[in-house]
Parts: sequence; structure tokens; C-alpha cells
Amino acid sequence: MTDQDYMALALDLAQKGAGWTSPNPMVGAVLVKQGRIIGQGYHARWGDLHAERAALAACREDPAGSTLYVTLEPCCHQGKQPPCTQAILEAGITRVVVGSGDPNPLVAGQGLAQLRAQGVQVTVGVLAEECRALNHVFFHYIQTGRPYVVLKYAMTLDGKLAAYTGASQWITGEAARRHVHTQRGRYRSILVGVGTVLADDPQLTCRMEGGRNPLRLVCDTHLRTPLTAQVVKTAGEIPTCLATCVTQEGRLAPYRDLGVQILPLPQGADGRVDLAALVTLLGKMGVDSVLAEGGAQLHWGLVQAGLVNRVQAYLAPKLLGGQGAKSPVGGQGFPHPDQALSLSSPTLTRLGEDILLESEVTG
Repeated sequence: MTDQDYMALALDLAQKGAGWTSPNPMVGAVLVKQGRIIGQGYHARWGDLHAERAALAACREDPAGSTLYVTLEPCCHQGKQPPCTQAILEAGITRVVVGSGDPNPLVAGQGLAQLRAQGVQVTVGVLAEECRALNHVFFHYIQTGRPYVVLKYAMTLDGKLAAYTGASQWITGEAARRHVHTQRGRYRSILVGVGTVLADDPQLTCRMEGGRNPLRLVCDTHLRTPLTAQVVKTAGEIPTCLATCVTQEGRLAPYRDLGVQILPLPQGADGRVDLAALVTLLGKMGVDSVLAEGGAQLHWGLVQAGLVNRVQAYLAPKLLGGQGAKSPVGGQGFPHPDQALSLSSPTLTRLGEDILLESEVTG
């Protein structure tokens, strides 16, 4: 097997931590000695062993003289876990192959420098693009301090979120809906507007085996969310936040009593919750990613404020028609095609009868 083969295995291992490591990165590690894999591991969840130490803990023989393949630069600072560079040196590992550097200022090349200073042979950049793509959320969050925002919606081929009556269940088929739940498990929070709560009374949970429920966020400028809404009634079990401009304690207290966390925020220029202020606050709370599943107005607010990093569009082979039927992004819109939000060439994933198009925001 080649360096690329072992790194590919480390990437597969890293994926097992999806949804659980936030706000830490997903990392996988493989130990190889004399052409044999003697240990492997991954960062399973925040606070647990880092991938390098997990691989060493699973090691079947003395790792001295072995090669370590790891998808991200080993850490060199004390956090929830001790430095991985220390464990590597103590184990007598003689070569370390790294997929991607770590942009965290506490690491950022220092881990590699420490290893090289102690005579460890270090190779960097094996499957670098794949390793960086694995942790696009972490890279964005650690470099900006703000969560990575994904705009997600399902629509027909004529661009409708719902029929003119407002009926929207179900635009897509079962395979696409299952995929949505994998995304809810992967991203740290899910964001909707109060209009979605009033119209659909959603649970906003991850309904897949072994999945992690996201932090539920509702943008509710004037506090119209019913106390009987599912997101409120279950707030004691699943973390739930209301982002609102209401400050009267008498109105807020009933929600707090039911376990809802109130996020007091100023009004933006449009008279609604200031979404830029919300995203900044979420970053300070340690929320590294947001899956926006709201309606057209919320989506436009995020686009207009320049807060969207990625777009996920689930397309169903249907036509709904209707001049009054809503499209995924509302608001006034941009005045000219030259001013539209630019996206990268999309990737395409087939999900049963539907397709998923995914693009990064490029400008």
C-alpha cells in the first residue's frame, strides 16, 4: 500500500466522528510498521482522545519505528487532551505523514516543527485537498470565529418550495429526506424562522440511528412562537434557542421556564433580528455551523447579509406552477444578474428520484 492508500483509510476513519467532534475537527490516524497496520483510530467526539492517541491506544504491538498517517497536523498544546506531538515522540514513531496543516493559531505549523526538531521525518500534503475538504467547517470557524452557514432547501424543477396553497409535504422523496437527516446530524445547529414554526410546527431533530440532534434556533423578532410548539415543548430535552428582539422579561419568562434559551438581539435594517449579530453570537457560543432550513424571507436575509457559505438544493422532478407559490429565496432580490450571489460549479448527488446540487459561495 502507498502513502495515499493509508491516508485514504485515515480519511474513512475520520468520517466516523461526523457530527460529534464539533467544534473540533474530524481526524483519523493509522499506524503502520514494516508494511503492516498495527493501530488505527479517530477522534470520536469532542473531549475524547484525539485520533493519534486513539490509534496508539489500539496499537497491537510496540509502535517504535512505525509511521503515523494522520489527516490533520498533530496538536502541540494542552486542551481537553494533552499534546499529540508528545504522544508521538514518547511512542518512538519515526515518520509522520500528514494530510493537511492545522490553521488553529495554537498549532499552525508548530506541531510539525516540534516533530522535525526531534528528528521525526515529516511528510505533508498527502491527499491534502481531500483532508481540507473533510474539515471545511472547522477551517472556516477557526479562521473567522463565525459558524459555517449552509442554505438548504428542497424545490421542484420550476423552483417552488410549496404549492400556492402553502402545502409543501413532500416535495422530495424518502431518499432525499433521509439525506437531510444526515446533514442535521453533521451540522451543529439548525435555523428556521418563526414562519416555518407557525406553518409546519416542525421538530427540527435528526431522525437517524446514532445521529446527534442539532441545536435548534428560531428567528422570532416579535416572539410569536407558540408555547405549544414542538420546539418549545421539547426544549428541556433538546437544546433550543429563540433569537428575538423582545426584551420584556414577562414575555420571555414562560419560554425560559420550559427550557428555551433566549438570545436577545438588536433589529437589523429590515426591522427583523439582525442576522449578522446572530451569527457572531453563535460563534462566541462555540457553534461552528448552521444549517438554515427556513423560508424564503430568512434565506434572503442570510444571502443579503453575505452570511451564506454553501448552498444545498434538493431538486424534485415535479412542476408545481403558481405565480404565488414561494421560491427558495424571497425578499426584494438583486436588481441585476451581474449582482447575483456567485456559486461554484455544483456537485451532483442522485438521491432516489431526486438530485442534490451543492455549491460553495464564491462571491
